[in-house]
Amino acid sequence: MNIHPFYDPATFTLTYVVYDRPSKYAVVIDSVLDYDPVASRTSTASVEKVAAFLRDNNLRLFYVLETHAHADHLSGAQWLKRRFGARTVIGEHIQEVQRTFKPLFDLPGDVPTDGSQFDRLVRDGDVLYAGTLRIEVIATPGHTPACVTYKIGDAIFTGDALFIEDYGTGRCDFPKGDTAALYTSVHDKLYELPDETRVFVGHDYQPNGRELRYETTIGKSKTSNIQLRRETTKEEFVSFRTARDATLRPPRLLFPSVQVNVDAGRLPKPHANGARYFSIPVNPRGATADDGSTS
Repeated sequence: MNIHPFYDPATFTLTYVVYDRPSKYAVVIDSVLDYDPVASRTSTASVEKVAAFLRDNNLRLFYVLETHAHADHLSGAQWLKRRFGARTVIGEHIQEVQRTFKPLFDLPGDVPTDGSQFDRLVRDGDVLYAGTLRIEVIATPGHTPACVTYKIGDAIFTGDALFIEDYGTGRCDFPKGDTAALYTSVHDKLYELPDETRVFVGHDYQPNGRELRYETTIGKSKTSNIQLRRETTKEEFVSFRTARDATLRPPRLLFPSVQVNVDAGRLPKPHANGARYFSIPVNPRGATADDGSTS
């Protein structure tokens, strides 16, 4: 098994191509469709780099795997699916995420909330095969209800559940986020894996300006993760994570990202004038008057 990372500095996102050299089968985990919110323009620069790697190595892309419906970048899943015939995969609890966000964005009635936009919904314990690649699914909710970790060989791909040990864990303040569930996902499930298990994270925010890191181990995480070590209690983690989340600003691409990603990477349908529009709520947590005042 081989792993090739791609880093998007605009969103601090890691995309991985995991492939088996003899069979030429591959999967892509957490792809990125670039979006400039100021110009409101999409770009395929990031996902084209992934495509070039696949073609240069004569790889057959079997699955485009999502660890969850991301809130900080748009998914490139549909672009890859259209060009490589790959199947899209996400955790089964995407249905709960869809039901939560559909009314928030006032999405059209014909937008499904049963997860049918994705080719396959997976649950804890499921196993997928791409050639000789064996992909185990570990449900790791907390950041969102639909978060899953993919285990391939001696490596796990944790999305926003577990980061490099000097950064910690994912935030839990989005709708349906759950700090206690994240503790259970990491402490009681991922930390039960062998210490030598390699951990490939979904983001690296390069704290204190250090060089990019995308790989650690379960052993290092258990002893050195600044937010959640093996000896950390659930009460300690929930208290810390809740307090920290209260200080965080929403991700820059929150509203465009969620609308696209709950729909498996599809942009909103075009309006009668041919243009596509994102729905951006104003003061989403309260009523707003015409003059901009809130209650």
